[in-house]
Amino acid sequence: MENGTTQPGRPRVLLVDDEPHVRIVLKEILASLNCDVVAEATSGLEAVTLFREQLPDLMILDITMPILSGEEVLMMIMMEYPDAVVIILTSMTDEQTVNACLDLGAYNFIRKDTPLDEIKTIIKETLDLCYGKEG
Repeated sequence: MENGTTQPGRPRVLLVDDEPHVRIVLKEILASLNCDVVAEATSGLEAVTLFREQLPDLMILDITMPILSGEEVLMMIMMEYPDAVVIILTSMTDEQTVNACLDLGAYNFIRKDTPLDEIKTIIKETLDLCYGKEG
């Protein structure tokens, strides 16, 4: 877990992935979009706790997580915070799982094998649509 400092007007993001290298790459992309990573979680349970504490503008959530799955985290967050903006991150190609997460309220999804420039575009478009021009 890491709590970052935030600047007014910048989107606040919670990163949830148990793979450190994935979080590092996403932090670089988010920094280029003028986003502040306010916390990082390495388990589903930690993600729920940090979401409640930080109330981020955006959560990027890996599906395959220890303790609670990304799907379980998403269900809990959307029940408590129905307006939460969540992008699902997955290495799965299982459309059924992705569609289930979208049905639960995820705003979008990113496959981990997506080129970095496309990941940046998906995040930027999500922020633009949800919060106006941010990045």
